[in-house]
Amino acid sequence: MGCGSEATKRPDGDVRRGPGGPPHAQVTFIRMHSAETERLARPTRRSRPPHSWVCLLLLSLPLSAGQVTFNKDIAPIVFEHCAPCHHTGGVGPFPLLNYQDVRKHASQISVVTERRYMPPWPPEPGYGDFADNRRLSDEQIRLIAAWVQQGEAEGEARDLPQPPKFTSDWQMGTPDLILRMPQPFRMPANGSDVFRNFVIAAGLKETKYVRGLELKLDNTRVVHHANVVLDRTQSLRKRDGGDGRPGFAGMDVITEASANDFDPDSHFLFWKPGSVLHPEPDDMSWRLDPGTDLVLNLHLQPTGKPEAVQAEIGIYFASHAPTRFPMLLQLEHDGAIDIPPGDRAFAITDSLTLPIDVDVLAIYPHAHYVGKTVEAWATLPDGSRRGLIRIPDWDINWQAVYDYRQPVLLPKGTKLEMRITYDNSASNPRNPNNPPKRVRSGNRSEDEMGHVWLQVLPKQAGGGAREDPRLALQEAIMRRRLEKYPADFLAHYNLGALLQLRGKFDEAISCYQDALRAEPENATARNGLGAALLMDDRLPDAITQLRETLRLDPSYLNARYNLARALAATGDLSGAEAEFAAFVSARPDDAQAQAGLGTIYFKERKFGEALQCFRAAARLDAGDADVEANLGTVLAITGDLPGAAKAFEEALRINPEHEAARANLARVRAQLAARQ
Repeated sequence: MGCGSEATKRPDGDVRRGPGGPPHAQVTFIRMHSAETERLARPTRRSRPPHSWVCLLLLSLPLSAGQVTFNKDIAPIVFEHCAPCHHTGGVGPFPLLNYQDVRKHASQISVVTERRYMPPWPPEPGYGDFADNRRLSDEQIRLIAAWVQQGEAEGEARDLPQPPKFTSDWQMGTPDLILRMPQPFRMPANGSDVFRNFVIAAGLKETKYVRGLELKLDNTRVVHHANVVLDRTQSLRKRDGGDGRPGFAGMDVITEASANDFDPDSHFLFWKPGSVLHPEPDDMSWRLDPGTDLVLNLHLQPTGKPEAVQAEIGIYFASHAPTRFPMLLQLEHDGAIDIPPGDRAFAITDSLTLPIDVDVLAIYPHAHYVGKTVEAWATLPDGSRRGLIRIPDWDINWQAVYDYRQPVLLPKGTKLEMRITYDNSASNPRNPNNPPKRVRSGNRSEDEMGHVWLQVLPKQAGGGAREDPRLALQEAIMRRRLEKYPADFLAHYNLGALLQLRGKFDEAISCYQDALRAEPENATARNGLGAALLMDDRLPDAITQLRETLRLDPSYLNARYNLARALAATGDLSGAEAEFAAFVSARPDDAQAQAGLGTIYFKERKFGEALQCFRAAARLDAGDADVEANLGTVLAITGDLPGAAKAFEEALRINPEHEAARANLARVRAQLAARQ
């Protein structure tokens, strides 16, 4: 399964005060995801060798010594390299599972393997050692050609290996959870490609960790590829069905992470017909929380007749939480793409210097139809160069995620680089425009892109460093992006989020202000600015920005929460109560909001209402010692000393160093003893 295009997120700047401590920044990041693998509905022009040339080619090939037979020599090649796509129910146009199947297409197989068009494996040897390499050796190609030349003998039955078995059910076994599109989507017979997003609720009651995800389609004919995006705040539900049809249109999907959650894109949740599926090890799984939606982005293509498609997502849970946290990095320079018609060698480049050591686990290059060559490499601090991938003849139809057989260690200071060339001439058989037209960057099929994604596993710095190493990578990415695009909203915004998390509030405020200069009406950025101002104790300015956020978007709950905190900090308890109450009414399962409202009620001496809120907070977050201690305080004030003692004891069980709970427990026990 696949990634979104741009692993950038905007912070949502929630500021929440933990009981008994100073306020801390609760930052929500927003991702922009793109379905980056578009294809035009019209067929591309392909040059094919004339029949006489094919015959001459076959006659010129040297024969292997002895008789070549299907059972002994050809079946092992076909079963391993061809059958995974070419089987009944597979994505290949015909099955290749027995002698009769293969003999029927023998000449065609010889031609396409000689041209290395099949099996598809675009990477050039020597530029990365990849798992699941489908590339045929020169000897295997010679065997196929010799078999055809010699008359396609079947051979002895005893030589035939066991044919592979394929199932129409789940490749990775029965999933732990199966999610289904609520209703099918209907494709018209003709027209352009369709990019459609379908919101599917995960429906979890508790947090799970996912080691694998598989897509199952009831109609593979119409689906070119798919991505899965996590919507942790369920913010995209409001778009579902807005045009009267299931889902919503678009390739770019923007989501917000849950508050105070630095959770960058980490795995390629990408599916394409013929994909080889590998579950992650449990220690590198990813988190799936209650209240999360999965957004299934499908690239659909008309087939010439009306079609319907309904997908299922199979989810495989890990046995425990992850201990290793990968991250997706992107090299790109779409802003430089402006290709004149006829230009055969237009090129873009990009680079990123690593601030920390990383292991590179996988790579995913992407361009559209006039892309020609794609290459990426690493220049190490000692000046040596290591190839990461090179595709000399780019074809969008065979794009894929490539996993390295072994992780590629790149030390701090390594310069990651990419170069992509484009051929916008009439001699490019994949150019969809005849005559060629000017091509610029964009998300449409007729536009271009130039990306190289890398999945990396950051190394924790030595010397007792405790900061998440992904933060350093994110900062490097955003600062590099600002070098390319000085007015870029997302880069300014995400850099502000990182600085806010690190307590650099003046710098964060400046970044948010730069973001708002790019998008003045952006409510998320306005809320981030208000949150940073609140953290910097600039309360009047914070209140102004948060009220403006709610004017722009009255449904923005995180801004309402932050406004409640700001009003409480100025002593406006009635205003804070109103904002907290509105938040809790919309989101009653938010433990921190329940505790915040309980604190306001307590200060207003509304002890009954405070008790209800703290009970709810304790039920929602059983591991918060501060909530248990506050619950004990309210219980003691309302006269329930045994209940108060239990709450204080629970707080000390969670945190044996909780001094307030210890002192209050001693007082309660003394009062209980005095009653006896």
